[in-house]
Amino acid sequence: LSIVGLILYSYQRYQTNVAKEVLDTISSIQPKDSSGRAGETRECVVNRIAMDMLEKLPADYIPHEVKARLQKMGALSSMNIFLRQELDRMQKVISVVRSTLQDLQLAIEGTIIMSEGLRNALDSMYDARVPDTWKKVSWESSTLGFWFTELLERNAQFNKWIFTARPNVFWMTGFFNPQGFLTAMRQEVTRAHKGWALDSVILQNGVTKMSRDEVTQPPPEGVYVHGLYLDGAGWDRKGCRLMEPSPKVLSVPLPVVHLYAINSADYVRDTKLYTCPVYKKPRRTDLTYITSLGLHVPANPPHASNPEYWILRGVALLCDIK
Repeated sequence: LSIVGLILYSYQRYQTNVAKEVLDTISSIQPKDSSGRAGETRECVVNRIAMDMLEKLPADYIPHEVKARLQKMGALSSMNIFLRQELDRMQKVISVVRSTLQDLQLAIEGTIIMSEGLRNALDSMYDARVPDTWKKVSWESSTLGFWFTELLERNAQFNKWIFTARPNVFWMTGFFNPQGFLTAMRQEVTRAHKGWALDSVILQNGVTKMSRDEVTQPPPEGVYVHGLYLDGAGWDRKGCRLMEPSPKVLSVPLPVVHLYAINSADYVRDTKLYTCPVYKKPRRTDLTYITSLGLHVPANPPHASNPEYWILRGVALLCDIK
């Protein structure tokens, strides 16, 4: 490992990814016959899953109710415009899922023809994978169970925001467009300061010592977010800084983060901060990149006080580790 410059963390991540690929391959080449678990056919198993998901699937958002609530909250507010866009996309996911499940039940009964899309949905659900038609309108997930749980959690945040009150702390993982959320926050801060322009406003952050449940009120300016995971390093909660990871621990949850914005004229770069990239998913690509946050580095040992040390370790923040 030392010859090729890999650290133990990287090797563990490599082993995890290889094991996942092997299991996915084994699952994909399983015979698609009609026999199933405990004597049940594939169709019976999937029909039972579909019934359970339909019972738990959230109700549709009624357009005039959503519009009335947004008008009351301030329809032209940047954050409320963002909420409306997210609700539109959430409604599309709910509609597609409901339509697929209902058609799948009818196809299993023989009422309608089992199309290629429905066959893909049946095979995917039986193998605990997300059907292709759902992935096209939603997000990636390792299993169907994780995906559906995330759907319910995302919808719960939106439902509470539109029908109850704006959250004190936001679950950034639950947004289709987290970059849009950050832009809306910057716009909100810009409008609160006379003479500021959006182009001259810079995103800033501070990691608090609070957990999600400890947040009782929103910050004076900006937003609180939770649900970020530190990948490739540990976190010193007492000192609010990076630390070496514990053995065999690949990711650790980060406390609540305060995101806010300042005028570029007041910005002074801190060279002692590690500029940590934030990604939506463990697969780090341009498509999953969101933004970068500044994290404090430890004073000791000396080599760890240099931000480049954490760059070489590939430390990043992830919205989702599944």
